[in-house]
Amino acid sequence: MIAIIDYDAGNLKSVEKALKYLGENTIITRDRDEILNADKVILPGVGSFGNAMEKLNSYNLVDTIKEVALSKKPFLGICLGLQLFFESSEESEGVPGLGILKGKIVRIPDCEGLKIPHMGWNSLNIKPESKLFKGIENNAYVYFVHSYYLVAENKNEVAATTNYSTLIHASVEKENIYACQFHPEKSGDVGLKILKNFAEL
Repeated sequence: MIAIIDYDAGNLKSVEKALKYLGENTIITRDRDEILNADKVILPGVGSFGNAMEKLNSYNLVDTIKEVALSKKPFLGICLGLQLFFESSEESEGVPGLGILKGKIVRIPDCEGLKIPHMGWNSLNIKPESKLFKGIENNAYVYFVHSYYLVAENKNEVAATTNYSTLIHASVEKENIYACQFHPEKSGDVGLKILKNFAEL
């Protein structure tokens, strides 16, 4: 069973739909026991960092999420979910993130000819030993929608990067923690393969 954490995030249903298409059992929940009893957990997310942290706090999900992180069960953050795993974001100054991983979220720098938010397909430079990208060719294309990006403190935790006005840490892996800045649920066959890899961890 894969628990998708429900804190009113916008992409819950599309993540659920993609996993169901793959034949996975899922539950959308904010119940602590259901989350902790699941085999794997996903923290989805679209929207603003500060608003999301406010929701996680109001639903008493912060401690539960930290328990999942320590539990060694596979835990995947998607888009804003990735950003929330880190310590802080320029989008919401003074709002602490979950601090599960070390690094900060910063605004994509303005660059002539490039629109922000970054919306669309970009290719990934994939670290060969990455579990999430097993069987996926380097330079595979995935779908992004974001104005802020991760600068991870520990470069060895970065599983994939992309370039859009700057070098973007697009995915991270550390022990049982996995995260993608892009949307695997909107990334066609490549995205489905990433979700399948996660489901099979």
